Amino acid sequence: MSALSDQLVSFAILAYLIAMISHAVEYALGNARARVAAAPARELVGAGVGAAGGGTPDAPVASGASAAERTARRARMAGLVAVAATALGALLHLGALVTRGLAADRMPWGNMYEFVLTGTWIGVAGWLMVLWKRPQLRRLGLFLSLVMVLLVATAELVLYTPIVPLVPALNSYWFVIHVSTIVFASGIFLLGAVPAVAFLMRAGYEQGRRSFPYTLAKRLPAAAALERLTFVLHAFAFPVFTFAVIAGAIWAEAAWGRPWGWDPKETWSFISWVIYAGYLHARATPSVKRNVATWLAVVGFLTMLMNLFGVNIFFEGLHSYGGLD
Repeated sequence: MSALSDQLVSFAILAYLIAMISHAVEYALGNARARVAAAPARELVGAGVGAAGGGTPDAPVASGASAAERTARRARMAGLVAVAATALGALLHLGALVTRGLAADRMPWGNMYEFVLTGTWIGVAGWLMVLWKRPQLRRLGLFLSLVMVLLVATAELVLYTPIVPLVPALNSYWFVIHVSTIVFASGIFLLGAVPAVAFLMRAGYEQGRRSFPYTLAKRLPAAAALERLTFVLHAFAFPVFTFAVIAGAIWAEAAWGRPWGWDPKETWSFISWVIYAGYLHARATPSVKRNVATWLAVVGFLTMLMNLFGVNIFFEGLHSYGGLD
């Protein structure tokens, strides 16, 4: 089961990579389609065709329209392939988690490798649900699939840990309650960070900025739709994250005789909670600009990454369960 889990993770990475490439093709063909659609108008102007209808514009118009239609079909096909590859990757990803859990005879959340695998799967599953409800956001999948490739590949190549029994401190029913909610919230925050960054780029592009990285957002959905998605995801994840922090404090009281001790992971969880609360408060305050509020969401996710990677790698504490040597 352990070997099968490892193989499924590798296949999932390959599927996400195919999805990313397919999304990139759709992105590129979208630009080409716009150029082809504009070509007939340029040809007519160059030929001196005026309002009186002089000349014979039918041939270039038909040729340009046909080329635009073919390009549009190819772009749509690439987008559908990307979605299918993402769904396949999610199934393989889930299979890797299930077989890992069966091999370990426990929930697959005992170390940093397993936590990242579970959190990224929740992010992908959440994205597929968003896509089902709002298919017009499909082009955001390019950035989501890129994040998935980077994180899952990092987990497999850098964070991989052989299956070992849980450390004694984790052998508790609170393990399922606390870790399941914290990993679920982390996965949704991960998903929410993608439209947050995309919104900041797209908003800049809509304001006339044509430098890097704003030009990357040229083919993205409208900034308002991205900002709304960012808010909905964070508003959904924040109560779950709050419950996870409270459950962790209760577990700490039962395990160590105190609910809070400013352990590095506890401290960074508190920092993340404050920043995300600040984001939601800023988002609900009319006088705060949406891009300012969204920056708080981005910073909040950076603190989550610090809590996951930085604390486990660089700090020693009661929560040192990263599994890295």
